[in-house]
Amino acid sequence: MKIILSRKGFDSSSGGGPSPIVDGRAISLPIPDTQGISRTSYGALGLGDHAGRASRGRLTGHDNCHNDPMFTGAGRAYLGQCGAAQTHLANHGVGAGDLFVFFGLFRDGKAPAHHRIFGFLEIEQVVHLATCDAGQRGELVALDHPHALGMHASNDAVYCGRGVSNAPACSELRLTVPGGPPSLWQVPSWLHAAGLSYHSKPDRWLPDHRLQSVARGQEFVADVGDRKDAHRWAAQIIALIIG
Repeated sequence: MKIILSRKGFDSSSGGGPSPIVDGRAISLPIPDTQGISRTSYGALGLGDHAGRASRGRLTGHDNCHNDPMFTGAGRAYLGQCGAAQTHLANHGVGAGDLFVFFGLFRDGKAPAHHRIFGFLEIEQVVHLATCDAGQRGELVALDHPHALGMHASNDAVYCGRGVSNAPACSELRLTVPGGPPSLWQVPSWLHAAGLSYHSKPDRWLPDHRLQSVARGQEFVADVGDRKDAHRWAAQIIALIIG
C-alpha cells in the first residue's frame, strides 16, 4: 500500500489565508476557481462566510471554487489531479488500494496557523479522463467535478473511492509540532524508514520523529508495503477522521 500525504485547500498563496476550525472541526476551504470551469460557488457549499473571512474579503459566497477533493454526503470522495503532480503519482504507481490522507493549513480563532489532517480517500478506481468512456465522464460531470467539466491537462485523472472530510480538530490529527512553524511536523516513527517522496534529504529528518516538510508541493508518497505499523496508523487516522 502507498500512503499519500496530499496538501489541499486554502493557504497564503491559494485563497489568502488558512482554512478555519469551526465548532471543533477542520473545515477545508477549496481553492478559488481560476479557470472559469467550476459550476460550484462557496455559497452553494455553505462556505461563503468562511471564504470571505479567510480571504480577507477578496472572496464571497458568489465566487466559484475548485471543489476538489470533492466529498459527498454518501461517504464518497473524488480527487482530480493533472500535470506534474499526476505524473508524480503515476510514476509511484498510485492506484486502487492506496490511501490519500489530506492535510492543509488551518487556524483556530487567532491562534497561529498550523498544518493538520482533515480528510481521506481510499482509492477504488482511477478514471483517466482522456481515455475513459462517456459513462464514466458523465457520472463525474453530474457531480460537477471540475476536472470532468473541463480538462486541465492531457493527463487529467480522477481518483474515486470511500472518503470523508471535516475531521475533528484533535491533537492526533495535527502535523505541526506545538509552538513550531507550520512546516515542522511531528510524524509517525515508521515514516522515516518507509521514505516520503520529495523528502529524501537526510537533514529534513530531525530527532524525536520530527520532519521539516518541503515548502511547496501537493502529493507526497510513502510506499509502506505491508508494514503493520503503517497500516495500523492508517486505520487509526481514518477512525479519527470519521469521528
